Amino acid sequence: MDEKPPDICTAYLAPDGFLPELVQELGCGVHTLGRLALCPGPPRPVAWAQNVWLNPRCIPFSSISEAVRLLKALGPRWTLYDEHLKRRGRARLIQERVPGPALKPLVFGAPPPNAALGSWTLLDETTLLASPACSSPFAHGRPVFSEDKTGPPNRAYLKLWELFTVLQARPGPGQVCLDLGASPGGWTWVLARLGARVISVDKAPLAPGVARLPGVEQRLGSAFGLRPGEAGPVDWLFCDVICYPERLLALARRWLDAGAAANMVCTVKFQGRTDLEIVRAFQAIAGSRLLHLHHNKHELTWFWSASP
Repeated sequence: MDEKPPDICTAYLAPDGFLPELVQELGCGVHTLGRLALCPGPPRPVAWAQNVWLNPRCIPFSSISEAVRLLKALGPRWTLYDEHLKRRGRARLIQERVPGPALKPLVFGAPPPNAALGSWTLLDETTLLASPACSSPFAHGRPVFSEDKTGPPNRAYLKLWELFTVLQARPGPGQVCLDLGASPGGWTWVLARLGARVISVDKAPLAPGVARLPGVEQRLGSAFGLRPGEAGPVDWLFCDVICYPERLLALARRWLDAGAAANMVCTVKFQGRTDLEIVRAFQAIAGSRLLHLHHNKHELTWFWSASP
């Protein structure tokens, strides 16, 4: 990259392995520091960013103690990004002397940390790049949960845990949730634990322990064969089915046009190359967000709500 980033810029941290997708989404004028992409201009919505440094600034310093003082004056807590640095000792000595992120695993249902967490790195031996405000309250956008090792049938449940934690919104007791492509039931397990009534649809059966949970109704059939409205009014529609993104987009539009669900959560799974046009099509749907969760792989999570 250039020796100095633009005076007004935003820094976007790509998920592991997905820097090309982020750079393609941001377009021209991007400078990279490892997975950190610096782009001129104010923050803008992008899908392939795990964390966004909202106000990065270049800060010269002459010693480690001065760097510590400058960071403490700028914000209360900091996390170091150093993946691109060939020599990391100086940066880590600085980080050891400033308050860092909370390290205790998060119990599901607990709110995310409410104290601001800034991100910083070194541009060179005497220049900080630091942003006191970031889009995620978690270090590098990676929440760490106290996982349930016995209840859910697979680790897909972590995507819902993360989404609900980020959104601070989730189904409530008694609400009707439709889980399309549910087997073996990781998402159904989460929804049932929240006290929701869950209608799970898949050609394959749920794991027996999930099928027996209170409020769970299992329907064997295609996720794409169920017509909007056929299951009655739905508070939340969920879809983690493996399919081409174009087919998922058509399903989402069909349910949107029918007005048959108040909220929708879908996993957009890419097979082969990442289709930027599909990304833009999902982003263009009013009232929705498209984001890469830490627990996503080569996929994005799309959330839509009828409520503003």
